[in-house]
Amino acid sequence: MSDFVRIVEVGARDGLQHEKTLVPAATKIALIDRPAATGLRSIEATSFVSPKWVPQMADNHAVMQGMARLSGVRYSVLTPNMKGFDAALAHRDQFANYEVVIFGSASEAFSQKNINCSIAESIERFAPVADAAKAHGIKVRGVISCTVGCPYEGDISADKVAYVTEKLVAIGAEHIGIADTIGVGTPRKVQKALEATLQHFGIDEVSGHFHDTYGQALSNTLAALELGVWNFQSSVAGLGGCPYAKGATGNVATEAVVYMLNL
Repeated sequence: MSDFVRIVEVGARDGLQHEKTLVPAATKIALIDRPAATGLRSIEATSFVSPKWVPQMADNHAVMQGMARLSGVRYSVLTPNMKGFDAALAHRDQFANYEVVIFGSASEAFSQKNINCSIAESIERFAPVADAAKAHGIKVRGVISCTVGCPYEGDISADKVAYVTEKLVAIGAEHIGIADTIGVGTPRKVQKALEATLQHFGIDEVSGHFHDTYGQALSNTLAALELGVWNFQSSVAGLGGCPYAKGATGNVATEAVVYMLNL
């Protein structure tokens, strides 16, 4: 296991995106600034997506303008297409350490339901985003959803994870996150998904993103640590969850991960 772990706090973005009650921008800003003040050095801030599909993120510009923007913190934003990237680019000069995130899926059915296109089409959408980000010196993080299970297809094979990883690497993703989107993963299933990604990517740029529907998120985090993975995404208070998973209880809680990691 690594002696060091990096946590990306995703509460303000992934944690809130499916909340039905609109959360004020000031509250989102606090949900970014307070974790950053505790020493977390990677924060996922918002999404530049259509407010028609994700109304919770319609205040993305206000959130970005109101954040404290602490030195040494990497701030990430979700940009699923060029329209989103162009909007996010307006804030590039505010941040010394800026990252865009693109989301693919290892499930064809989930890809269609979630972003209204096939896996292949999603990669085509992401390619110009990755190119533009690199042209502006912005890091590109790729995340693959439904890597162990899908609400429509059931179990997902490691071969599908390897396929999407290869495609994301080919278009320029510099980091790959393996997400158990609906929280059905078990330690060995998660390890198989991670091992599939590690066929194409080094251990230092692979991360785990685990949901806690069946109470397995901490176990899956430990299973990833045993492979040498040391990057993880989590959400303060376990905020979030997949709207397509019956009974989904949210992301693994940041404070629970930190507690587990303490000697």
